[in-house]
Amino acid sequence: MEIFIVYGLTIISLLITLGAQAFISSSYSKYSKIMNNNRILGKDAARKILDTNGLGHIKVVETNGYLSDHYDPKNKVIRLSSDNYNKSSIAAVSVACHECGHAIQDKDGYTFLRIRSSLVPIVNFCSTAGYLAIILGSILSAIGLIWLGVIAEVIILFFQVVTLPVEFNASKRGINELKKSEMFSNSELSDGKIVLTAAALTYVASVATTLIQILRLILIYGNRKSK
Repeated sequence: MEIFIVYGLTIISLLITLGAQAFISSSYSKYSKIMNNNRILGKDAARKILDTNGLGHIKVVETNGYLSDHYDPKNKVIRLSSDNYNKSSIAAVSVACHECGHAIQDKDGYTFLRIRSSLVPIVNFCSTAGYLAIILGSILSAIGLIWLGVIAEVIILFFQVVTLPVEFNASKRGINELKKSEMFSNSELSDGKIVLTAAALTYVASVATTLIQILRLILIYGNRKSK
């Protein structure tokens, strides 16, 4: 019976991951083809919002990769992927404003952002060490090593849970800035919300898949601990 539950959890995890990726890809693809009425570029929208909020020292630069956009709190830089940096699509401006939301969080000392930033080194270690512990523990039949890997997964799950309010709050701040600046019409604001909601759901999916992974490991190795 347990084996069917394990396989079931694996399938559910795969479906959640694929579903979230499909949703963000389809939403982004749709709105990356629709230009905003003011024809403002992503980089210009970001610059305007940053300057309005007294963040003129933060740079906006172009980076390689697909949806590789992010705010670097250490170096005070917003990095936008080429499509979002150089285009005036609804998706480009929405993503740029979301990253500005993170910069504003940093300025305001947003609690969850501070917690997430402090956890990054630990999570980076756990991502590698936890995986190796589970693999080596399975090969060597070392249950204690496997449970160390599970603990590492729990730490990663905590990090992902903390990330949720950070991402949702950044989207809210970004949309509010778009509204105040009047760069978007009301209908464009609604479209922008769809793009950012789709992006946020990928983080929800990450929480769900990691939780399922932990449950799956407990089911697989839980009985072995008692033997």
